Amino acid sequence: MTQYIVTGMTCAACQARVEKAVSKLDKVTSVSVSLLTNSMGVEGDAKSADVIKAVEDAGYGAKLKDESATKGQAGKSASSLLAAEEEALKDHETPKLVKRLIWSIGFLLILMYITMGHNMLNFPIPGFLNHNHIGLALTQMVLAIIVMYINRAFFISGFKTLFHLSPNMDALVALGSSVSFGWSLYVVYRMTIMITEGVSNMDLMDMYHNQLYFESAAMIPALITVGKTLESLSKGRTTDALKNLMKMAPKTATVERDGKALTVDIDEVRFGDIFIVKPGEAIPVDGTIIEGDTAVDESALTGESIPVDKTVGDQVSAATINQSGFIKARANRVGEDTTFSQIIKMVSDAAATKAPIARIADKVSGVFVPAVIAIAIVVFIIWMVQGGGVVFALERAISVLVISCPCALGLATPVAIMVGNGMGAKNGILFKTSESLESAGKVQIVALDKTGTITAGKPEVTDVVPVIGVTEAELVETAYLMEARSEHPLAGAIVDFVDSPICPVKPIINWKALPGNGLSAEQGGEALYAGSGKFIRSVCSINPDMEQVEKRLSEEGKTPLFFARDGKLLGIVAVADVIKIDSAHAIKELQNMGIEVVMLTGDNVRTANAIGLQAGVNRVYAEVLPDGKESVIKELQKYGKVAMVGDGINDSPALTRADIGIAIGAGADVAVDSADVVLMNSKLSDVSAAVRLSRATLRNIYENLFWAFAYNIILIPMAAGLYSGIRMNPMWGAAAMSISSFTVCMNALRLNLFKVHNASRDHKLRHRVSLEDITVNTVNNDNANDSNKEEGKMKKTLKVEGMMCEHCEARVKKALEAVDGVESAVADHNANTAVVTLSADVADDILKKAVEDQDYKVLGIE
Repeated sequence: MTQYIVTGMTCAACQARVEKAVSKLDKVTSVSVSLLTNSMGVEGDAKSADVIKAVEDAGYGAKLKDESATKGQAGKSASSLLAAEEEALKDHETPKLVKRLIWSIGFLLILMYITMGHNMLNFPIPGFLNHNHIGLALTQMVLAIIVMYINRAFFISGFKTLFHLSPNMDALVALGSSVSFGWSLYVVYRMTIMITEGVSNMDLMDMYHNQLYFESAAMIPALITVGKTLESLSKGRTTDALKNLMKMAPKTATVERDGKALTVDIDEVRFGDIFIVKPGEAIPVDGTIIEGDTAVDESALTGESIPVDKTVGDQVSAATINQSGFIKARANRVGEDTTFSQIIKMVSDAAATKAPIARIADKVSGVFVPAVIAIAIVVFIIWMVQGGGVVFALERAISVLVISCPCALGLATPVAIMVGNGMGAKNGILFKTSESLESAGKVQIVALDKTGTITAGKPEVTDVVPVIGVTEAELVETAYLMEARSEHPLAGAIVDFVDSPICPVKPIINWKALPGNGLSAEQGGEALYAGSGKFIRSVCSINPDMEQVEKRLSEEGKTPLFFARDGKLLGIVAVADVIKIDSAHAIKELQNMGIEVVMLTGDNVRTANAIGLQAGVNRVYAEVLPDGKESVIKELQKYGKVAMVGDGINDSPALTRADIGIAIGAGADVAVDSADVVLMNSKLSDVSAAVRLSRATLRNIYENLFWAFAYNIILIPMAAGLYSGIRMNPMWGAAAMSISSFTVCMNALRLNLFKVHNASRDHKLRHRVSLEDITVNTVNNDNANDSNKEEGKMKKTLKVEGMMCEHCEARVKKALEAVDGVESAVADHNANTAVVTLSADVADDILKKAVEDQDYKVLGIE
């Protein structure tokens, strides 16, 4: 998407005009114009010069958002990117409007002193004007001309769009004020003629008091300027979240060059540079710590206020704050590639897109102003035919022109979207487009990937069960000594479980890893063994109580590891990929919102069901391959809107297929292509927060649209004189119009007070779906593997020995799928099998070698 800054737009009709002009260009696939940020996003291969010319031909101005960089240019500096964003968000209009307003009010007060103070309340005036009705009329005319000249922007823009046959809100103001002035000028000429004809002073006084509208001609643009100023101030506040985010961008960095620490501009930091960050300083670019320990405040990126401990090898991100320690890090993302710059760009791109609900207002705005002009003409004619007189008919027509407000319609959606996007970014929830912000709240089914989404994605020790006569400490020490040298994924969990390294009195000797079985070693002349239940049974017996423990742990989806010494069982240490602390609570929050929650995983049925039970999901789909996940999503979409939550890599097909793809725990990789929403944290509760924020934003948009439509529907007939007994002065119409847009903007700003993690006001969807009646044919919970069979494709089943857990399954699966010709693989450590689906013939020895290279033994291939 190429972004432009558009100047000269004042209302929704302008926005519609620009969109229409640019969309007519060849090679433009889509265009979205934002009245709020005065920006335009264009997709397609059209030349920038052609786009700018189309905008200018429509009567507006345009320029590239970043003149220094063309679309797709790589290596853009961070400062130029931020400068472009800051320029786009900078409030250029408010200072001009305030200046206009001050001058307008100054001259308007003098005019109102004469028209109301003197004429109605007998306030004193200079003697030469006393009873000089022509002199007073000419004084009013001069003051009105001054106020109209101060606000000439309305007349220039308004009449220009009229000449282009695409009138905007300024055209309504210009017409209303000009007609008032023109009629009043006509009355002044009539008064002068009447004087030459010797007409009585009472008749002149009647014309002066009842037929002059110079104060309306001046008051209309002045009051609209008041409204525009308030609107501009409130619009500026809608982008505060993004502006505050950009203020956190570091401007300089301290880098090591030739053994010296130098302070350089942020743009001078290059990939691979060593940079230094002292306590209290902002981290300048993304990098990897090579020296030092610290705690980093990452709230600018994730919304988390609790500092995160960092040490050598950990990643740090630009714009986060080093709170405690001195660190050195190597830069690995600089310029526009940093996480911080990507967030700024993503939020900016989202603002340049248009939510589907905005199209309703756009369609109305496109015909609104011409319709109002037509209504004003009809109202004038009707009142003339009814005998209301020219003065009364003009007053009604002018009131219709100045009270109508297309701006409220045009701002109803974008102001709420901008505030919602800002609130999301502030809390580590990034919506890629306005459509994703709108759609997230309409989700009826949420499909969750298991590993890394519901669970931590890392095995942990969950249970330590020693046999009678053996202490827990003795079992843990033996487990640590046996597993410390192992490279098996589960070994790391046991090593991490121990607070500090254990130094045995008697050394471990003859340590061996037995492929497909377990571990063996000697200590003090005694043989030590570690491994699966099957392996341990070959070296010692297991009593019934421990067999029951093994069965219980397995049913809970945990992997029991047995340890024995000198032919006697010491006990069991269970390891599992445990669910995150907030997962069950987050899933409950989604269900309280009326959303059905399902879990998709490639794990075996037993493990999947155990995790699903702990997490509290409505349904579990096990042994599902990545393409199988996509099929499940496709089937679920028949019953309602589906959101898929995954890590954005292995789940890409499913994320793309879903109505809303949510990448969780993206960290530095905020530009996950297949996701519509990116969550910076790994907390599942951010999913419910995203839905909650979307619903609040959508509710705010509905409120704004209701106000905008209701305002025009109620007040236009009132201005036309259709309500008996009510006669609206054009000045009051202008005042009402000025308040309308301001009200919409202020309502949107209420979103800044919204608490995204507060579930107290959650409500269930009106149109819920129930999974009780849903049958997803692509996956069968009892035997998901059978349903994934595809006709016409060759399958082979490998008998594999040595797999003990789902992590073993993952290693075998990854090894097999890396072989050319293998389309997919499903490993099952319970059945000791690996079923491969082949897109081409693959020799058995190649498959066997792939598995045995991972230290597992292949007993046969069928």
